[in-house]
Amino acid sequence: MSHKFRHAICNEVFQNWPFSDACKAIRRAGYTGIEIAPFTLAEDPATLTAAERRTARSAMESEGLTFVGLHWIMVSPKGLHVTTPDTALREKSWVHIRNLIDLSADLGPDSIMVFGSPKQRGSTGGLTPGEATRHYVEGLVSVAPHAQDRGVTILIEALPVHDTDVVTCLAEAAMLVKQIGMPSIRTMFDVHNAVNETDSHAELIERHRSVIRHIHVNEMDGRHPGTGNYDFRPVFAALQRQAYMGWISLEAFDFTPGAETIANDSLRHLEAQIEEPNR
Repeated sequence: MSHKFRHAICNEVFQNWPFSDACKAIRRAGYTGIEIAPFTLAEDPATLTAAERRTARSAMESEGLTFVGLHWIMVSPKGLHVTTPDTALREKSWVHIRNLIDLSADLGPDSIMVFGSPKQRGSTGGLTPGEATRHYVEGLVSVAPHAQDRGVTILIEALPVHDTDVVTCLAEAAMLVKQIGMPSIRTMFDVHNAVNETDSHAELIERHRSVIRHIHVNEMDGRHPGTGNYDFRPVFAALQRQAYMGWISLEAFDFTPGAETIANDSLRHLEAQIEEPNR
């Protein structure tokens, strides 16, 4: 393929590594972008000082890495929930999102925040999924202007029905993006999360290309690319046809093989799939 994709990796695979060492290994493997799970930086990311934020940014920049954005955004601090009927807790949870917008902007320009967090957005406290979704949309609307001011795009991530009951398909995510109608709210596509989709993944990407800002790659079972039989070629071909300029970001959930093996083997496999014609 003549189209050049930009490759990033999510940093939590480098568990227990010093952040600067992880940045070195990521660049050495051939990636040019890094996506960060904020809980890897601090239990409460809002407590990171300006100096600590500058240090993390410097560690990325010194290796020639671009900060892509944040994901796994509600792992910590514990107990938050963005759709709960508990107004005080809901407001506290959206303050956390505002704080992460600031963190994301401080770590690098033009970044994204992948809003997955199935347990922290699913219906609870007797609410129906529809009521919970309305709370979710209200919260997104409330933080969207701040995200736009800080150059951050929040991405509604569609998740499988076994994980949550709020936004369970890409069509619903795209519908909410259009309903909200703010440029700082978009969606993304994740291979692993598309298990319930009935249309082909390439068709989904083509259909919703106007609101897709980011791509996560993994095997359908969550392992890293190349360990299963997922055919990435149709997805890459669809992205090439639309001259996709966003990131192809590796998110693996099984860290057993080790960080460097996952990083290297995945990128080599993806590069081979990109170069191989889509049949």
